[in-house]
Amino acid sequence: MTDAELPKAIALIKKAVSGWKTPAVTEIAKEKDPYRVLVSCILSLRTQDRTTGTASARLFKLAGSPLAMSGLPVEVIERAIYPVGFYRTKARTIREISGRLLADFGGRVPDTIEGLLLLRGVGRKTANLVVTMGYGLPGICVDTHVHRITNRWGYVRTKTPGETEKALRERLPQRYWLEINDLLVTFGQNQCRPISPICSTCPVKACCERVGVTVSR
Repeated sequence: MTDAELPKAIALIKKAVSGWKTPAVTEIAKEKDPYRVLVSCILSLRTQDRTTGTASARLFKLAGSPLAMSGLPVEVIERAIYPVGFYRTKARTIREISGRLLADFGGRVPDTIEGLLLLRGVGRKTANLVVTMGYGLPGICVDTHVHRITNRWGYVRTKTPGETEKALRERLPQRYWLEINDLLVTFGQNQCRPISPICSTCPVKACCERVGVTVSR
């Protein structure tokens, strides 16, 4: 995929995903609450989207702020978020982060990637999601879908999500930064799947190099 082909490809993907269910974190982000975005991002790691959504809803009924969350026993958080992946570790992480936000940030979630990375358990993917979805500030969240699809297109040629983020920051027009993750996560879950992508009906197949695709439908 070339730079000239990108705008049309993005437009076609927007049209395609408009009828599909959006990721749980995206739905939660509509509340414009960076803390809830942060917590739901932590829950979403290595967890199916449906599980993330229901676990987040249960947890936020109990506590929706750093102050309320830090007052919950870890066991209560564990029960609320089960069966997300690594739920015991995530329960401790969420409670610890909540306390850190109160102690060091006045109860406010940092609005920079650098600030968010100071929180133990927060990586670049989560930090970028909080910055973009929680605050509407420039950032590029690269998860497995964004990494896989942009490489499959031939738009970048990288080996890790970290390398992909750096490459996209250098090449991807900034007007697409906020939406690229949301679009490609939904597109990757429904069309450009990790194994046997549905290439026959793909709206951007004409400009996709299909790098690494050996089996498709």
